[in-house]
Formats: sequence, C-alpha cells, structure tokens
Amino acid sequence: MVELIYKIILEFWAVLGEMAPYLLFGFIMAGFLSVFISPQAVERNLGGRGIWPVVKAALFGIPLPLCSCGVIPVATSLRSHGANRSSTTSFLLSTPQTGVDSILVTFSLLGPVFAVFRPLAALVTGLIGGSLVEVFDQDGKEETSLPAKCDVGCSNGNERHGKFYRAVNYGLITLPQDIVKPLIVGLIVAAVIALALPDDFFAGLLGRGIWPMLAMMLTGIPIYVCATASVPVAAALMAKGISAGAALVFLMTGPATNAATITTIWKVLGKKTALIYLATVAGCALAFGFILDYIFAYKGVPSTRQTHWMLPGYVNHISAVLLVMVLGYALFKSYSGKLTEKLPETIMPRTTLTIKGMTCNHCVANVKRALEECPGVVLAAVDLKAGKAYVNGEGYDLKCLHDSVEKIGYSIVK
Repeated sequence: MVELIYKIILEFWAVLGEMAPYLLFGFIMAGFLSVFISPQAVERNLGGRGIWPVVKAALFGIPLPLCSCGVIPVATSLRSHGANRSSTTSFLLSTPQTGVDSILVTFSLLGPVFAVFRPLAALVTGLIGGSLVEVFDQDGKEETSLPAKCDVGCSNGNERHGKFYRAVNYGLITLPQDIVKPLIVGLIVAAVIALALPDDFFAGLLGRGIWPMLAMMLTGIPIYVCATASVPVAAALMAKGISAGAALVFLMTGPATNAATITTIWKVLGKKTALIYLATVAGCALAFGFILDYIFAYKGVPSTRQTHWMLPGYVNHISAVLLVMVLGYALFKSYSGKLTEKLPETIMPRTTLTIKGMTCNHCVANVKRALEECPGVVLAAVDLKAGKAYVNGEGYDLKCLHDSVEKIGYSIVK
C-alpha cells in the first residue's frame, strides 16, 4: 500500500511538473484578460441582431477562464444588459470549454494539435449554437431584466488598485481559488488511472469509433468538469487506449454542460434555447471527435503528449514548486471564510441575504455587481463560504435585491 501511494505521488508530481509552467503563465494571462476584457466591455459588443454579435460573443468567450457554473451569472448579466438570446448562447457555448489557462495546459499535456483544435472547436460550437438560436428562437419584445445601473454609489473596491495589481491578484489568487479543488482531484484521478489500468484498457473495452465517444459524452454531460482540471484526466485516458476524438468529446461536453447549467439556461433563456444548447454541444462534440480521430489516424499525426518540445526538467520542478505555493495559498483562502470585500467598520450592514448557488469567485463578483446596481445600494460585500451577502445603503428596495440575484441564476433563502 505504501509503495502504491508513493507511485501515485510520483505520477502526480510528474503530471504537475509538465503542466505547471504553462498553467502559471496561463494564470497570469488570465489575470490581464480579466482587467482588459471586462463584462462591461463584452456587454457593449453583444447587442443587436444578425450573425456579427454571435461571432463576437464566441471570440470574447474563448480566452476567458470561466467554468460552466461561473459563466452562467456572467451570461445572464450580459442578457439583462442588452445582449440578445443568440449572442448569449454563443458566449455560453464557447466560454466554458476553454480559456487561456486551459489552452496552455492542453498544449503541455496533449500537444500543439490538441491545443489548437480545442479552442477552434469551441469557437465553431458557439457560432453554430448562436446561429441556431438566431434562426429558431429569436428574441421577441425585449424586457428589462435588471434595474438600471446607478450613476452614483455603485462601487468596486478593486478600482482603487492599479491594473497590474488587479491582474496579478486575479490571476494568482482569485482564479486559483476557483480551480484548486477540481484540479487536485483531476491530478489524483489521472495518477490513479495511469497506475491502475493497463495500456489499451479502454481500446479493448470500448473499441474504436462512436462507442467510446458516446461513453465519454454520457460521462461529461451531467457532471461538472473544469476545463483545466479535465486535461490531465483526458491525457491519462488517452494513455490507456481512449482515442483522441473520444478524449475531445469529454473535454467539450464536461466543461460546457452539467445538470445545474442546463437547468439555469432553461430558466433564464427558455426551453427551446436550452434544448438547442444541449443538442449543439452533443452534436459538435461528436463531429469534432471524428475529425480529430481522422487527423491523428489517417494523416499520421501522433497523438501523444511527447510530440512537442519539452521544457528542461529543472524548469518543470521549479514551476511545480511555485504552482504548489499558489494552489496552497488558494486552498487556504478558500477555507478562510473571509469576505471578498469588507464593509467599512463605520458602516453596519442594513440587510443580510442568504444566497444559494454560489460556487466560485466569479459568482461572488456577479452577485456583488447585481446588488450594487439596485438604486440606493452604496456597497455590497459577499461571503462565498457562508453563502451570504451584506448590503448597505439608503432607500433601496428589498424586492429589487431579491430580483437582481434571482435573475442571474441564484436563489434567496427566505
């Protein structure tokens, strides 16, 4: 047993070392993207009809490091601030499948072909889904989903810091908090698969073609899988006989869908859009899975992660140590239970809300923003661990607070 645990730790460290340099760089890139591509900037570009807003939504979504749970409040906020149904769907489809961090991790573990093909598949999926919604489920008369933005009183505590500070803070502190737990689980699962299963296990069990793809789809659709944390699992599955196409199906359906996501899309965008969303993910995953298998099998492109230029071993080890420090601090912060932003000591919160459904710091940011857009709200602070929001201001409407939170996909415990 001790020897087995030791081997699992060695495999865990080996995979961590391969992805660490790229993931750290991805974290930093994601931090700067969070500063220069804000939800407000996206909102300004996703209104209007036709295909162009759909294209822009897909392009905006690809580099953003948002999971399938974190993208929902962003998308519903976009919707409530003027984005049409088709561009919102395009954003929902392209965003969770990939991000700048997961693209770099994909390159490190699966090679350059996979790293290029994965965001391309996400882009096309967003374009197809958004176009289908534009044709079959166009917006009718637009409704005002959220109260108008306040001109004064709405604050953002981070604005007092410079862009560089905010980028580094998001990339190395906030974002790692959102993926640290699934990433650790993914690395452990990958290590166990690598040691416990013989080579070509899945090829003998499921064969080739559509059956392993369907198996990966049935695994990926109902559960939550992080776009970054799923990569080491996919790499381990490929090493045990799963084809590149089947691995891609898992990487597309897992991050893009789960039961909570589909339920929320059904509620926010309607039944028809939810069905188009699910059908687009499933259909595109299978189509791109077959295309990728064709590229690897018939064009002679090797599909192992050893096919690209490898960094020196000492770089991997140093990066792994740094990544462990970043993830360790993120894990500590996620359990510390501290508010994302403290209310001033001289101001007591007038209203405390208990909110269900928040899972990450993107959720916190969107709840905070929704509350602070209610007229009369001066400041809102959100405690992710406790599931509570603290609101201060003068003359705000309690119903406005409840409606603002519920219309971005969360629920108020009354």
